[in-house]
Amino acid sequence: MEKKQYELCLEILKRFHKAGILNNFILIGSWSAYFYNEYFAGTQYLDRAALKTRDIDFLIDNPTKIKHEVNVPELLRDLGFVMIYKGNKGYIKLEHPDLLLEFLVLEKGRGIDKPFPLPKLGINAVALRFLSFLSANTIKVKVKDFYVTLPNPANFALHKLIIFQRRLKQDKAVKDRNIAIEILKSLIDKGESSVIKQVFDSIPKKWQAKVVKGLDKNEDKGILAILLNLEKSNSDL
Repeated sequence: MEKKQYELCLEILKRFHKAGILNNFILIGSWSAYFYNEYFAGTQYLDRAALKTRDIDFLIDNPTKIKHEVNVPELLRDLGFVMIYKGNKGYIKLEHPDLLLEFLVLEKGRGIDKPFPLPKLGINAVALRFLSFLSANTIKVKVKDFYVTLPNPANFALHKLIIFQRRLKQDKAVKDRNIAIEILKSLIDKGESSVIKQVFDSIPKKWQAKVVKGLDKNEDKGILAILLNLEKSNSDL
């Protein structure tokens, strides 16, 4: 992770905190994995440098709870962020040479094929499926003098095993899968195999099938053993 990217990310989080809106956001995507470092202290967790990414994704699981009116594009303008529109439907992203910010909401029911307006923030969001998996179980990590909300690592990793199969770009699919496997291994190393199993059991059968499909029966035997209650030796984990 380049230092300037990290420092810029911290400044964004700091400004959101001071503006009173950070608690409305769940930081997801590869930057979540980056900030899990303290959670996995004492384990052989991912090399932070391997998590370098330009994209920062913020999930807003309940837009009705946003109380403060903060024009996010204006809040970040002096940092060099400009508002751009993605596709022909007008999805808003905030672009900087080093980072790209996008805001997401949960897709419900039949879903929508247009931007979800967030007038109090001066932006709109993309509605996507499977995100309830991330918002249903979260943790808070201390960053400087404030706290950032992240998906529980077990939820994050199993979610990655679902969505990597939907990726159009092969390089991103491989990256998502690798991060998921490494986080699950770190959870096992941390003694939280039961947490992985509990989260897996809590999701719909169709989602469970997608998770299992995303695992390699030869390379990921230990993880499959935990999910499917298979008898495996400790050496396989």
